[in-house]
Amino acid sequence: MRFCEELKKERAESLNGVVLAFVGDAVYSLFVREKLVAEGDRKTGDLNRRSSAVVCAKAQAVAAKEIYPLLTEEEQGVFRRGRNAKKPSHAKNAGVAEYNLSTALEAVFGYLYLTGGRERLNELLSLAADISYPQAKESSSGRARREENEPTEKKIGETEDTDGKDERKTV
Repeated sequence: MRFCEELKKERAESLNGVVLAFVGDAVYSLFVREKLVAEGDRKTGDLNRRSSAVVCAKAQAVAAKEIYPLLTEEEQGVFRRGRNAKKPSHAKNAGVAEYNLSTALEAVFGYLYLTGGRERLNELLSLAADISYPQAKESSSGRARREENEPTEKKIGETEDTDGKDERKTV
């Protein structure tokens, strides 16, 4: 198999919903990263924070609810397979329902990518990012304000000496 090579629909339809979501997660992540980079030059930490805020189960669940009615019958079938598939893990910062919806949306992205539905994929990726992105801006700007006001943490292995100087522990 070559990079970006299409699978036959029968082959893609035989894949587990979680496998489709595995591919869809990577596709969506790359799409969002490209979108952020196109907006202007930023530090990688900022890019990563913004990307993570969009490509997370909570944001994807919100997008999935809005996008589902716009899906074709075939796409809705893939969505349901992704949502109902037995997941080997769970989201760290989302509930089960949110995780199931995000997996379902990623499964649709993966299916469209693998079967060559690039135009439709781009349409749905753009829609999902547009739905999630305003929340990510609010989330990352709120986080940045909190970080500015929080005291800096000591690095691992540092202790504060009684005279106020930092002293490194040797381990």
